[in-house]
Amino acid sequence: MIPDKNTPGKNNLAEKYGSFSLFDPEHFIRRVIKNWYWFVLMGLLGYGIYYIYNKYYAQRIYSSSLSLSISKNTASYFTPSQSINFIWGQDSNRDGVYLKKMILSRSHNEYLVNNLDLFVNYATKGAIKQTYLDKYDSPVFLVIDRTHLQQVNFPITLIPKGANTYEVQLPEEGRSTNLYNYNTEAFERINTYAQPKKTNISVGQWYTTPNFRFKLVKNPVKPSIELDNIIITLSTVNDAVNSIVNNIAVDFDKELPTIMIITKRGYNLNGTVQFLNTTVDELIKKRLRDQNVVDKNTSEYLAENLKSIRKKLDSASQKLNQVKITEGLFDVEGKDAKTVEKIATLEAKRADLLTKVNSLNAVRNSLATANLDRMISLNAAGIEDGMFNATVSDLKSLYAKRRELAQIYTPNSEPMREINRLINEASGNSQNSLRRYYAGYYDEINKINREISAAENQLIKLPEQQRRYFDVERGYNIIESTYNALLTKQAETDMRMQTSRSDLQVIDPAKNTGQGPIAPNVTRAKYTIIGGLLALPLLFLIIGELLDNKVRNIRELLSATRIPLLGVIGRNNYENNLTVLHQPKSSIAEAFRGIRANLRFLYNEDGTSKVILVTSSVGTEGKTFTSINIASVLALSGKKTILLGMDLRKPKIFGDFNINNKYGISNFLTGEVSMEQIINETAVPSLHVATSGPIPPNPSELLMSQRNIDFINQLRREYDFVILDSPPAGLVADSFELMKLADANVYVVRHEYTEKYMLKMITEKYHKHEVENLGLVYNDYLVNQGYGYDYGYGYGYGYGYFDEDKNYEEPTLVKLRNWLSKIFNRNS
Repeated sequence: MIPDKNTPGKNNLAEKYGSFSLFDPEHFIRRVIKNWYWFVLMGLLGYGIYYIYNKYYAQRIYSSSLSLSISKNTASYFTPSQSINFIWGQDSNRDGVYLKKMILSRSHNEYLVNNLDLFVNYATKGAIKQTYLDKYDSPVFLVIDRTHLQQVNFPITLIPKGANTYEVQLPEEGRSTNLYNYNTEAFERINTYAQPKKTNISVGQWYTTPNFRFKLVKNPVKPSIELDNIIITLSTVNDAVNSIVNNIAVDFDKELPTIMIITKRGYNLNGTVQFLNTTVDELIKKRLRDQNVVDKNTSEYLAENLKSIRKKLDSASQKLNQVKITEGLFDVEGKDAKTVEKIATLEAKRADLLTKVNSLNAVRNSLATANLDRMISLNAAGIEDGMFNATVSDLKSLYAKRRELAQIYTPNSEPMREINRLINEASGNSQNSLRRYYAGYYDEINKINREISAAENQLIKLPEQQRRYFDVERGYNIIESTYNALLTKQAETDMRMQTSRSDLQVIDPAKNTGQGPIAPNVTRAKYTIIGGLLALPLLFLIIGELLDNKVRNIRELLSATRIPLLGVIGRNNYENNLTVLHQPKSSIAEAFRGIRANLRFLYNEDGTSKVILVTSSVGTEGKTFTSINIASVLALSGKKTILLGMDLRKPKIFGDFNINNKYGISNFLTGEVSMEQIINETAVPSLHVATSGPIPPNPSELLMSQRNIDFINQLRREYDFVILDSPPAGLVADSFELMKLADANVYVVRHEYTEKYMLKMITEKYHKHEVENLGLVYNDYLVNQGYGYDYGYGYGYGYGYFDEDKNYEEPTLVKLRNWLSKIFNRNS
């Protein structure tokens, strides 16, 4: 960058200067690449953790499904739908939802747990990992004595000993005196007991201890794998039910809603398959038994009513015959045939409605007396209502639960009050449904009665004898219609009982097809573990980058300060600071020649002597190194130059030039010696040096004294260039006073050393015109980073071009960049 004294940003005082970005993406990327080995190490560590987790600790979860067809059939109050009748488009999927509710209900799953011993859990353990087993993967089944108290959640280990004999091992710790009763589903406390010893038992032999009583039953199907141990754990009925409900899902096919899909999740694939097939088979059998109970109750109810109606029909027949004989009438002459036919039809309808009302009365009585086992089919009342049937099913379960709770809790306890509340709620819902049907039937009966009354008025003119015959005939027809209706209902019920089959049919049973686990997602776990560990060094690097306040980017430096850049100096790897004198053909020497050329843009070329001040924010930024080499490069160009060591607090120049520092500028300013005594010659004839001298007690007063000003003015008259190696501007104010005497001011910024906040003061002073003719020198820049400024070292030459740099070895990244550049340039 060629510095411009009239930088546009310099005159814009409203602009904010000295503000650097909080995060440097380029430097961060390079820092990440530099620390590549940490990422490799974390990646390998993450993969190792994932491998151990996946092989020894990840517990696979499997899923299997079963599809079930639901068809219209007989009724059952003991299931959520009377006939599981999906009348789609008329009654929506309400009945299907009730079946789903039943499958997920506690009562149904409690029935399965108790009848299939699903509270017995099987597993086996290797060197590290415990694997869950299906019941049929075990060579023996464990059958408990329900009359004996059992300890739950306490592992029983069976070790095969051959000849159908197993060693029973119980843990030495963890035995409890709070044992579970499987009959009452409650815990009971016993006295303390001694640790049971290891015991060998045979298949079929009872094992009895204070906390267990069970026997082993041989698996009728030989397992495909041989196990070194079988670990059996008992759970409570409640825990087993909750485990089933939480891991089972019921959905309907989107295209054919009469197809139900039941899905079970578990730690063992065979276990999920066995559970679905067994439990659905039990469900079908139970539903069929419930349906037969209802139909049997209905058939008995209809038979009793037929017997009663038959007596009435016989009586009515005798009465009708007697009227025919005594009155000599076999028909009514002159009657309105249409009116009589209408009355007969209406009376037949009324008889049918009254029959249905009587059936409703039977249903209501069963509800009122809680005698649900004697409930008849609602079909006898001419009603199809899945909601009512579901309510009755709930009531049956609630009554059974109340009987169980009554054995444990007092009548006024909270569980009993809650179960009674639920029973009252369900009973109220069922009574409300019945009231709606009663109201509908009675409305129809009243309407028919009015129509019959109107029709009878048309026959009022008949003779009394004929009217008496007509009334007897009507009575007989009504009873006959009722009798025929009951016969039809009985025939329908008997037919259902003869052809009874479940309305559930398995389409696709659950099957082990080798399907993989659905959880855990080991792939996601792998990337999460590896990614998390890789993020650790990345996080540390980000924190380090955010906390790192050093100047690293030339482009950002220029953007923040808006101060002209004189040049970029590479890292000095030589023994001393006399690089230009001792290594004149090096890249650093060439860089200083570029600075020499750019300095003329800071002052006017009027042929007069120039004073150049060199300073920095703090020490060790290369201020003295820069001032020595600027003076050297000016002297080598033939200009008479003198270098003044104005940093009286920390003298340095004498060491590089091997000059005695006994007398220097501090001695001259105090009047101890003359000017000629402190000026020293060097190996370059046109370069003189005045060292700082001994450290004075009042350096600031000496530097700002009139004698120092006169001293500098005197040197202006004798030299072409006067180079001031001044104190750090960030530490003392001396440099700002000396800047007023200088024609050009050079501010040294060291790469990856100078703090960003240190540049705020010099930037503000520059843009407030308190400091004029200022330029930056970027020092100690590393070529292997190569970012932030397009000119590089020496504005394009770089290491390796000069003779003194011939032994320089390029960094690996630079080699790779150059190699890729050659390839792309060759192909282009």
